[in-house]
Amino acid sequence: MNQMAVVKPRHSSLNRVSIGDILIVVVIGLLCLTCILPFIHIAAKSISSDTAVLSKTVYLWPKGVTVDAYRAIFADGQLTHSMLYTVEVTVLFTLIGMVVTVCAAYPLSRRRLKGRTFLSFVLMFTMYFSAGLIPEYLLMKQLGLLNTMWALVLPLSFSPYNMLIMKSYLQTTIPDSLEEAAFLDGASNLQILWKIVLPLSKPILATLALFYAVGRWNAYADARYYITTKALQPIQYILSNMVLSASTTETISLSESAASTSTPEVLQAAAIMFATLPIICVYPFVQKYFVQGVMIGAVKG
Repeated sequence: MNQMAVVKPRHSSLNRVSIGDILIVVVIGLLCLTCILPFIHIAAKSISSDTAVLSKTVYLWPKGVTVDAYRAIFADGQLTHSMLYTVEVTVLFTLIGMVVTVCAAYPLSRRRLKGRTFLSFVLMFTMYFSAGLIPEYLLMKQLGLLNTMWALVLPLSFSPYNMLIMKSYLQTTIPDSLEEAAFLDGASNLQILWKIVLPLSKPILATLALFYAVGRWNAYADARYYITTKALQPIQYILSNMVLSASTTETISLSESAASTSTPEVLQAAAIMFATLPIICVYPFVQKYFVQGVMIGAVKG
């Protein structure tokens, strides 16, 4: 009879909800709220009336719904120009960054490359040590990159951290035997990279592309140092001036007819939403690959 005892399925313990699981859900939920609630608050302010915002009665729901602030932004034209310019810089920066990262990570992930350990060390060394701001500024000046779009694109187009992620992915995902079979069929290194490696690396490519795009989109410190021409200032730089300045209308140089339609606080909220929406619109299209990419190595033994 003992041998005939019913054996409970192993997965039954996995279906139990413990106190630790509840605490984890609560903590994650609170962390999510810290990200979502400020965004909802800014969105509500951007479409609320001036009187409601000035009276501090707008929290998570708009009051006196109006789009005058957005009309002011489009009527002036400076922020729209800066938005299109920032999109152009971000796309170019992401493309160059991905090409450089792939061209560096793929050879360093292959055992047949001689000296790859030393080359990896040289590239990773730049993660921990840098020359500093003044030498970088002097270098930009000598290269003639000041007040040019390339000052925002070239310096940060290669990320050793992203290269390390790509290199680790290729080492664990693309076996040497797959390349050996391709070599026996007469494929070259570029053909292997284009027809085999890249199609099998879509998750990590989407993940790193999102890292590059978001990093460039949110950056504004380099524009503060290298750019003085208003036409070449990215939208995040203008937005930072709006937040830090006591007189917002002077900072963004809105025309009188546009600036008079909304208060500075409402214009700030509308500008923040205006600068955030492009990334929000892009993320759903790469979310599937992004989740796969960030989980790389999580279930490997």
